[in-house]
Amino acid sequence: MLAAAAVCPCPPLLVPEVAAGAAPELDRARAACLDALGVLAAARPDLLIVVAPADDDRAGAYPAGTTGSFRGFGVALDVTLGPPAEGGPADPEHRPLPASLAVAGWLLERARWANAPVEGLALPERLSAADCVRAGQETAARADRVALLVMGDGSACRSLKAPGYLDERAAAFDAEATAALGSADLDALAALDATLAYELKAAGRAPWQLLAGAARGAGLGGRLLYEDAPYGVGYTVAAWS
Repeated sequence: MLAAAAVCPCPPLLVPEVAAGAAPELDRARAACLDALGVLAAARPDLLIVVAPADDDRAGAYPAGTTGSFRGFGVALDVTLGPPAEGGPADPEHRPLPASLAVAGWLLERARWANAPVEGLALPERLSAADCVRAGQETAARADRVALLVMGDGSACRSLKAPGYLDERAAAFDAEATAALGSADLDALAALDATLAYELKAAGRAPWQLLAGAARGAGLGGRLLYEDAPYGVGYTVAAWS
């Protein structure tokens, strides 16, 4: 059953070395993410599963110990998604972490996570809401006490300089998603429009809907820790316990 969840954005700019001179602009977001990870640690989970968006060819499971890097962003920084399972093999395909899971790995290293084994699950952006919810139910059943670190950004269309340019629908979409994440409103999360999310480049939609499925019957309450749209992209941090 799901014991706790943390919701965090996953832009590589969250890593100060990648953001360089702009790093202070996301200090509040970084601090909120670490606070959310503290809620996960306090829940004493048996297993932590990190859920994040990825391109179709990078979707799938990533075992503990999988490595990633930010070298594609011009920074010689490598990360690992938790320590390898004792005696467990590495990923037989030797797939590096997608950027979203690499950011999660960086957060976990910064928080010095050592509370439970870690696994990664990357979801394709167009995964249907029903499939996300079903995957969430399966994920919550993986252990007696499962914690989720849910990585994902809101719309990328909040300003003229945003990656997706300005879309007048973006602010309302982000407000709806943020309200649902901050209050642990499972029905509202499950009802997010997948087509609209895709048009607004809201990569967090699928991970958020997996969370909605995983939390069914868990009785968790939500708390909003951060909400903003720097660079025209919606970022939300929330903790469920």
